[in-house]
Amino acid sequence: MRVVCITMFLLAGCSRSAPVATMDAGHSFVSTLSSATPVLAPDSGKCVPDSGKCVARGALPDPVCTPGATMIIEAGVLDTNTICNTPTGPRRFVPFEVHQLAFTEYGYTYPEPRGEFEVDHLIPLELGGDNVIANLWAEPAEPRPGFHEKDKVENYLHKQVCSGAMTLADAQKQIATDWLSVWVQMEKGHGGFDGGLD
Repeated sequence: MRVVCITMFLLAGCSRSAPVATMDAGHSFVSTLSSATPVLAPDSGKCVPDSGKCVARGALPDPVCTPGATMIIEAGVLDTNTICNTPTGPRRFVPFEVHQLAFTEYGYTYPEPRGEFEVDHLIPLELGGDNVIANLWAEPAEPRPGFHEKDKVENYLHKQVCSGAMTLADAQKQIATDWLSVWVQMEKGHGGFDGGLD
């Protein structure tokens, strides 16, 4: 099975002129945007600010460093059948070097005490997210909302996609651009959101 990674630079405003760069065996980074700074870091599939440091915006990752990335299966489409009926385990693999980079690019030491951080997929695997650094960051548990609350948003959006209430593209965009807004709505109980989801 051939998998291609599409990074969501349009959402974050990051750009790169080269249309394709190899990520690793079976993965490719694809962007069709024009060149400008910030640039794609060589062999990382990640846009980095000129300073080389990523800065989280509260509970949201740096949109330049972590714009989000999705897997595209075979013919260019990761369909809802795969999203809703295939376990994420076979798709879950983050190499040690990438795991460590998710911490160090945000200025954290590695390793951090267990339970304080999670190397999180901005676009989760259950919504077609990829294991590349452009989709990963060290997300803290505290202050809240942190990675535990984002996990609830991921579950909610996955259920919305699989029930047909939301398109996969809409769910990916919502979680990649501002998962906190979804969390706030869930907490308020508006629009059919259920803050009690687990």
